[in-house]
Amino acid sequence: MKVLLIEDHKPLARALKQGLEEEGYAVDLAADGEEGDFKANTASYDVIILDLMLPKIDGLTLLQKWRKNGLQTHVLILTAKGTLEDRVRGLDLGADDYLTKPFEVDELLARVRALVRRGHQVKDPVIRIYDLEIDTAARTVKRAGKWIHLTPREYALLEFLAFHCGKVVTRPMIWEHLYDEEDENTSNVVDVYIRYLRNKIDKGFDPPLILTRWGEGYMLRGPDTPEPDSGIRSGREVPAGS
Repeated sequence: MKVLLIEDHKPLARALKQGLEEEGYAVDLAADGEEGDFKANTASYDVIILDLMLPKIDGLTLLQKWRKNGLQTHVLILTAKGTLEDRVRGLDLGADDYLTKPFEVDELLARVRALVRRGHQVKDPVIRIYDLEIDTAARTVKRAGKWIHLTPREYALLEFLAFHCGKVVTRPMIWEHLYDEEDENTSNVVDVYIRYLRNKIDKGFDPPLILTRWGEGYMLRGPDTPEPDSGIRSGREVPAGS
């Protein structure tokens, strides 16, 4: 999942970026309203974390402009302690949630997770696909009752596939949502992580859940996904990156 963090206080921005990245999020930073506006309109994000007191363009002005122009990305606003008027106005202008400073990073992470689920129309924090269980709150995974350890990047990829269960996601879509603007990896790394996931999620289990669609991308098997045919192949039949 990809987050845009618009915060001009550098120590706070660094702390939040680190906390988000440790949870597996790709994070782009903006230090003022102009930079934040540019990034919000030129890249796709799952959540925007928006401080209200920003240089150049303030947060409420940005939020009003985005909603007027049809930007649908969920926005979590950060407000100074005691500014009830700003919180109310922010929600009225289209913010999806808010946090009052000071706050705990764990609470911010929980609110971001909730907004990500809301963005994909998922209410239950536990996603169940066949015998696979993904707890998006605890960020844990089980298959057939067996706990599966995933790295933050592996988890982020599996969660992204789960949010699009039964639908093909392309390599560029995966890349855009898992890597930030400073990452120097190439899109080929997506195939590497698909292979890692298959070794953990599918190896020794049946049916295989991570499928490849020739020339298009990957998908997580849904309840209505047809058995592998000429268009869809499981990891057992087609190596990742084919």
